[in-house]
Amino acid sequence: MATVVVAFLVLFASVLKAASINYSFYPQATPNNAGSSATPKPDTSYYFVYPGSILPDSSLWYLKALRDKVWLTLTVDSGKKAELALLLSDKRLMMSKILFDRKKFELGYSTLTKGEKYLQMANEIDQSNRNKGIDTASFELKLAAAALKHREVIEQQILPLAPEDAKPGIIQTLNYSKDAYTNARNTLQAKGIVAPVSPFSSD
Repeated sequence: MATVVVAFLVLFASVLKAASINYSFYPQATPNNAGSSATPKPDTSYYFVYPGSILPDSSLWYLKALRDKVWLTLTVDSGKKAELALLLSDKRLMMSKILFDRKKFELGYSTLTKGEKYLQMANEIDQSNRNKGIDTASFELKLAAAALKHREVIEQQILPLAPEDAKPGIIQTLNYSKDAYTNARNTLQAKGIVAPVSPFSSD
């Protein structure tokens, strides 16, 4: 019992500390101007952060999941909230891959679907911010690159590991990354900004 209490206090403290983090994912985007040379294509490389040692198959996972929900609730700045939702999505994608590697398919699938819903949340918050007149270009560059990377990991690394009966559901989760990329790309193009180019022919 004491161990659980200590773990909870550590996780809660991390929420308070993280709430003050200033995120900076991409430099300010620069639109194309008719009288100047074309804006160089943004770097589309995307790297996932370490997902942590406590995964959904740990007895302490419920504390970590609770921390994430509290973290989201305490994040009132809408720009940071979108960035946080994307961060949680990235982490759960990496956790899902680890669980599939361990042949914990049901848990891996559950983690994947919840993680991609965080990606959908990031996309929806971004759209809301844009409708409010907030400059969202820098985040959309990141979101577009992240969505492409999510799709790559799901299609090339998770799907081949999955049992046949799980594949239709996994394929369905690709809609979240496809929608996020399409929305971010179209918004960037409307602003005259070069979006990360999709390597997928369907885009």
